[in-house]
Amino acid sequence: MGKYNGFNAGGGNMQQLMRQAQKMQQDVARVQEEVGNTEFEASVGGGAVKVVINGAKQFKSVSISPEAVDPDDVEMLEDLILSAVNEAIRIAEETMEKEMSKVTGGMGGALGGFGF
Repeated sequence: MGKYNGFNAGGGNMQQLMRQAQKMQQDVARVQEEVGNTEFEASVGGGAVKVVINGAKQFKSVSISPEAVDPDDVEMLEDLILSAVNEAIRIAEETMEKEMSKVTGGMGGALGGFGF
């Protein structure tokens, strides 16, 4: 078997590397499923608007307190909803990145990303 830059191109090292890659792939799938099923909540405006999404970025609920509904200021309510949605997405993405980093040792980008 030949060597390439000190790496044994055959034998146990390659098999070990393949096992590690398969385990990482399984761990990534597990984390994606776990985080995908986790719910994330964001609340803005002192609780006036609350949004709940899951890690797959599917919206589970939107709650709007009656006090936030002002027919003369619909724009404020729209802004609150957008803020809550964006914050919930940010929390979900941050959690996914953190959990993936644990599995991949920070190599997520080097592995081509994981489609989140």
